[in-house]
Amino acid sequence: MSQQQLRRGSLRSDPPAAPPAPGSPRPASRLVGWLGGFGCLAAGYAVFQSLVGILPGSLDGEPARYAIAAVSGLGTAVAAWLAAALVRARVAESERGRVRALPIAPLSGPGPLPEVFTAAHRALTEQVAVVDDPVRGRLTGWPHSLGESDPNAPVHPTPVGTAYGLHIVLDLGMSEGKLGAGELVRTLWNLRLPGGGWSARSQGAEARPEVTALVLGALARAGAPPELLAAEVARCESRFTPELDSTGRELTHVVTTVLRGLLRAAPDSHLLPLLRDAVVAGAVTDPRRAHRRCWGYRLAPFHGSPSPLHTAQAVVALDRAARVLGESQNARAAREDGVRWLLACPDTPHDACLDLENQREEIRRRRTDDPSRLEVLNVRHFTAAWVLRALLTSGAREIARAEEQEEAWRERLDGAAAAVWRGQTDGIWTWARDDAGELRRPMWMTYQGLSALRAHALWKYQPDG
Repeated sequence: MSQQQLRRGSLRSDPPAAPPAPGSPRPASRLVGWLGGFGCLAAGYAVFQSLVGILPGSLDGEPARYAIAAVSGLGTAVAAWLAAALVRARVAESERGRVRALPIAPLSGPGPLPEVFTAAHRALTEQVAVVDDPVRGRLTGWPHSLGESDPNAPVHPTPVGTAYGLHIVLDLGMSEGKLGAGELVRTLWNLRLPGGGWSARSQGAEARPEVTALVLGALARAGAPPELLAAEVARCESRFTPELDSTGRELTHVVTTVLRGLLRAAPDSHLLPLLRDAVVAGAVTDPRRAHRRCWGYRLAPFHGSPSPLHTAQAVVALDRAARVLGESQNARAAREDGVRWLLACPDTPHDACLDLENQREEIRRRRTDDPSRLEVLNVRHFTAAWVLRALLTSGAREIARAEEQEEAWRERLDGAAAAVWRGQTDGIWTWARDDAGELRRPMWMTYQGLSALRAHALWKYQPDG
């Protein structure tokens, strides 16, 4: 699938033109008939003129000369007409034979997208880390990024890298061999912190709700029994309160991540309506885009500038919440306004517009073991993948159809898809570090790229015939 195909929104070749109906005139026979009709008269007239000019005047008068020329011209015209009729008959018969023996078009080979999936699976298989940890047991998974190395110790799987790897394996449907989902699930359980929950590598030994919800969502998607997840869900709920995590409860990224994870792992959680309402209440209006509601990086003042990334994250979370929890009128209005805000992007071209620029943010929390020190988590965001996922929600499609915005919707949708596609090499996405120029291949970015392209391809699919 080339970038041009993505921009045009085409994932399959155009169907072959249908053969003409039986008995209908065919282009080639019509052309021969037209030429034949004029050609006979022209040939006859040419012979007539030539003979008039060359016959000797000694013939019995001018009438005789013209009579001879006329007869010869008429004969030539009849002969030409008969020849043309013969050609028409042969052409028509040939075309009828071709219609009867129309060859079956050979099946085209797989497009580039399956090749990207296969290449991604191969890369994950080659770089999976298998470590026998003396405390946690056998661990099978991935670190935060592919290609990490440590000369002093083997690379250990992390909760974040392995959770996203499990999502990729489930998306690709290739859970066999080294990438068996069972081994990855067992590893995530073994990576639990002593007090329960999970954290990112840079967050230390204290569980954080956004990482815990990410892991719980992956485990639930892999089929972990709800009763096994219940204890960890309860810990996540009890720790993600304004009193215990005031920073996290005010950040759009953190709240929407927890909301999405718990929707998968615990759809009956009492925390879900509270988080959904917090997202709705945290919307802001943007006078530059018709005062539509959108989101910044914070749900509480100061909200920050309107952000395509955080607006897309909010739209995706609210769309999923609506399907699980139902939706109030205010929640629906906020979600729909977020879609309209994304559709109102004034920049072009839409595969390289400002709305698709990748973002990064820092999450700073007070450490509970030492409140005088801060825990700093650097979060990077694949904006194009989030915008693509937001525009692919069923609510976005409904708005585009109802408000006659389908052209704008398709332009922005295909632009985001092209930007996502452009970021991969052999199924792996790369993040360029701003500070050192170093290239990293984070697992979360590859998951988001593959997931977004898969969703886009499924939406585009149209069976032939």
